[in-house]
Amino acid sequence: MSERIITLLVQFITHVIDAGGYAGIVALMGLNSSGIPIPSELIMPFSGYLVYLGRFNLLLVTLAGAVGCNVGSGVAYWIGAKGGRPLVERYGKWVLMSHRDLERMTRFFEKYGSIAILLGRMLPIVQTFVAFPAGIARMGRVRFHIYTSLGSCVWYYCLAYVGMKLGERWHTDPRLYEVFHRFHLVVEIALLAGIVWFLWSHINRGREAKAA
Repeated sequence: MSERIITLLVQFITHVIDAGGYAGIVALMGLNSSGIPIPSELIMPFSGYLVYLGRFNLLLVTLAGAVGCNVGSGVAYWIGAKGGRPLVERYGKWVLMSHRDLERMTRFFEKYGSIAILLGRMLPIVQTFVAFPAGIARMGRVRFHIYTSLGSCVWYYCLAYVGMKLGERWHTDPRLYEVFHRFHLVVEIALLAGIVWFLWSHINRGREAKAA
């Protein structure tokens, strides 16, 4: 993400939270969790900085983030369940996704959905989009929101706590950027590897089917 984009995002986030208080955090985290990539790594540290200034309470900041996450995730889940699944069932072959893959995804979320949502809420990029496949797989709704709440509370508390401890340096301390840059890089590489494996395995399966 370019420095100019980050600067604009910081200005937008700080304005919304300054004007809206806890409701601003709820709104921003709702957007983040519904699939709009507004980084929680900017939202929550700034909120923690306001805890440092005495304007906010750390636990209430965490709770506001979790509420917003559940609202946004609920929207993304609904889109996945009501719109995404029918689209995959009808047009999945155009994106190399068969009914067999859909059933695998469903079984995965039935068996491992809890840990996937819990960890997904603590991973950059993944946290923004993880609700959509959970909706496509129609993971149990109550279980989905329980683990969304747990994962988001842990992650948002940590981010806000860092912002509180950094104080005035919440956005300028190079150590914070270095850690998050490395974390993002690892997640991006893992996602890219997963996409490459998915494409390779499905292309190979298609060739084998044609050869047979």
